[in-house]
Amino acid sequence: MAKQKIAGLRVAALAVDGFEQVELTGPVKALQKAGAVVEVVSLRPGKIQGMNALLPGKKVAVDRVLSEADPALYDALLLPGGFVSPDFLRQSEQAQQFVQAFDAAGKPIAVICHGPWLLVNAGLVGGRRLTSWPGISADVTNAGGQWEDSPVVRDGNWVSSRGPQDLKAFEAAMVELFGANTPLRPHANMVAPKRRGRLPTFFAALVAIAGLVYAVVQRRQNVYPAQPSTQTQ
Repeated sequence: MAKQKIAGLRVAALAVDGFEQVELTGPVKALQKAGAVVEVVSLRPGKIQGMNALLPGKKVAVDRVLSEADPALYDALLLPGGFVSPDFLRQSEQAQQFVQAFDAAGKPIAVICHGPWLLVNAGLVGGRRLTSWPGISADVTNAGGQWEDSPVVRDGNWVSSRGPQDLKAFEAAMVELFGANTPLRPHANMVAPKRRGRLPTFFAALVAIAGLVYAVVQRRQNVYPAQPSTQTQ
């Protein structure tokens, strides 16, 4: 049932360099498998660096920069963790306003590991029940939140988990939460991310080769111009 309800759901996954790789790629795959459209939103374009704890992981392409991401275009928000990404985001006023807009509209937010740091700095944690990486439990309680040492905590429009060890439970709870919030209208200004495939690359190579051949022919004609005919009639 949740899979049917989540089909077409528009989800923003907010992250920057230093995100915990499995906490972004795993939930994104789970959402896409359930039929959601996910965009990776970040502070800058290009690719962002994932991490496996303290070791560099793979890079992930950014679909939309935060300055061009209107919260109204999305139905739900995913906040992955990691040591670095949430720390950068919590210092961004733009990121704080982004999550504030989701919460003010009652849209579902799924957050894991160090992700609640952004919610803390955005002033949203007071009076809320949630979990996180245990190392930041004091940050949550100091901000007025009620921290719980549980694999998954559901509180209103929020679902939270402690870390990679809870990923499967987190993904299931996230899909269930998001499934209760279906799009109310078409999202005309948002389309599924387009990836460059092999075919466009092949045609681009053909165009480049054709241009090179043309340039060589033109140069040869300039160096060796056609000689006038000396044949008499």
